[in-house]
Amino acid sequence: MSEITSVVINQVAIEEEEGLLPELIQLLQDTVESGASVGFLPPLSAEEAQQYWHTVFQAVAQKECFLLVAREDGKVVGSVQLGLATRANALHRAEVQKLFVLQSQRRRGTGKRLMEAIEAIARENGRTLLFLDTREGDVSELLYQKIGYQKVGVIPFYAQSASGQLDGTVFYYKLLA
Repeated sequence: MSEITSVVINQVAIEEEEGLLPELIQLLQDTVESGASVGFLPPLSAEEAQQYWHTVFQAVAQKECFLLVAREDGKVVGSVQLGLATRANALHRAEVQKLFVLQSQRRRGTGKRLMEAIEAIARENGRTLLFLDTREGDVSELLYQKIGYQKVGVIPFYAQSASGQLDGTVFYYKLLA
């Protein structure tokens, strides 16, 4: 597939919760159904997905998190979050969380563009160290490595997959210039 050039990425404000919620719920359900290891197991109910997004918007309201969405033709096709460390000795770092891209939109550059945008937000907020984790062997590892994230290590048997298997999680970091 070719890279998407018509995708627009925006930071989400708390006031957008109600209007975005149906598409964000669908995005999360699509991600979970595709087998992604994002803290949920299929089938994911709309109610559980809605509660998750409500928690994210609470963190946005408290200025502990940034939420970005990718839209193509006005439709949400992806999202990513940046969780800000808030302790006095940690104000230089942040965690990249929950990179979601609709199955139908994957491998077209949306994930990369979301990551570039979240890194820009991190820089704007004085964050020079980003970290994240992903399932060991997941295709997302290729993206993170390609855009300069360094592998730290693996914790085995970290999270259960839909099949019941316990998968390892891989930790990555990136120092921002």
